Parts: sequence; structure tokens; C-alpha cells
Amino acid sequence: MPRVKGGVTKRHRHKKVLGLTKGHKGTKHRLYRRAHESMMHSLSYAYAHRKDRKGDMRRLWIARINAASKLNGISYSKFIQGLGKAGIEIDRKVLAELAVNDPPAFAKLVATAKENVSEANDKQA
Repeated sequence: MPRVKGGVTKRHRHKKVLGLTKGHKGTKHRLYRRAHESMMHSLSYAYAHRKDRKGDMRRLWIARINAASKLNGISYSKFIQGLGKAGIEIDRKVLAELAVNDPPAFAKLVATAKENVSEANDKQA
């Protein structure tokens, strides 16, 4: 079997890795072996942090909804409970958008939630 030389393929692979590590510090973007290590770490961080970003956004939405609901005189948990009792299924992303950009519509939702929370408390008593 003839010997296969890998010059062109190797160069393409190395250039690809060095291109991905452009902007990394020191030898982590100059030397192939160090660049490959740096690339593998950065790709694994990117994968993990794409998952983390979803939780970060949810926390942000909840903080915005909480602030807006407190301004309307109800706690976040009571607000969500009231929406559930009313059968209103709006996700937190949309609720946060309403809280920031359309306060009157959010106030109507808060009023609906307050009615349903107080009805639930009346039935328990």
C-alpha cells in the first residue's frame, strides 16, 4: 500500500483551528497544539453557556414581572397563582415584555389575577 502524505489536509485542519482561536491570548492562537486545546475548551464552554443562558433569561423575566407586579400591589407568586386560577396561559417571556412595554395591559392581567386569588382565599375560609 502506498504511503499517503497529508500536507494539504493537515494545513487546512490547522488553519481551521487557528482561525477558530483568533483572539485568544498568547500561544493559544499561534501554536497548533495549544490552539487546539484552547479551541476544545472554548467550544465546550460555548455549549454549556448556551444552556445556561436560558436560565439567565428566565431569571430576568421573573425579576421584571416581580417588579411590575409589586408596583401594582401584588406579589409575584400571588400574581402567577391568580393567572393560573383564571386559566390564563401566558409564558414569562411575554409577561415580562408586557410589564416593560405595555403597563396598562399588564395592570389588567394583575387585576384579573387579584380577583382569582381573592376568590380562592374566600373559598378556603
